[in-house]
Amino acid sequence: MPLGPIAILGGTGHQGGGLARRLAKAGMPVIVGSRDPQRARTTVAEWTSKVDVGDYGSAAAAAETIVLAVPFDTIDPILEDIGGRLADGAVVIDIAVPLTFAAGRMTLADVPEGSAAEHIRARLPPSARLACAFKTIPAHLLDRVDEPLDCDEFVCADSDEARERALALVAALPGLRGIDVGALSRARSIEHMTALAVAINRRHKRHDARFRVVGL
Repeated sequence: MPLGPIAILGGTGHQGGGLARRLAKAGMPVIVGSRDPQRARTTVAEWTSKVDVGDYGSAAAAAETIVLAVPFDTIDPILEDIGGRLADGAVVIDIAVPLTFAAGRMTLADVPEGSAAEHIRARLPPSARLACAFKTIPAHLLDRVDEPLDCDEFVCADSDEARERALALVAALPGLRGIDVGALSRARSIEHMTALAVAINRRHKRHDARFRVVGL
């Protein structure tokens, strides 16, 4: 499935940067969107894969697939900024999980809409489509681009088109298998699974525990 240019908003952190480099390495045209494009260009200049850089709005406007790789608590103003610049039929892919860490404890924040994905859906223009992917893969593993991912990743969406786009994006990364889990409301379960993966890693002093579905 043609994915067109892919914008990774927040594409210089562990999660976004790892995803941007892995997709570029797979031959995808990637644009890193940043609130500080000059700083992002300095970071990207050290990568072996070539990607373009812009601010959030210009990156989103130039792409057919937009990945939100930013902390959940920063998403609202970014959506307000890019909402009117999205092309008709653009597919937004949410990878955020509203985890909070305080006093050594990890919790999943209570989101009134039910999940980060549904919160984002309520703030996107009707012409945009939304899918979830890359929520349960450890960010540090994504950032180690020469290491295989070797796991499954859960995908849900608000439409067949968005689901197919997200599954194609997942399939572009070697060692990663997309598992279609259906409607966007499944993001609630996926986000809880991310919290579970973090808890497993913390309890067992690991960093790379992740999921694989057997029997499928």
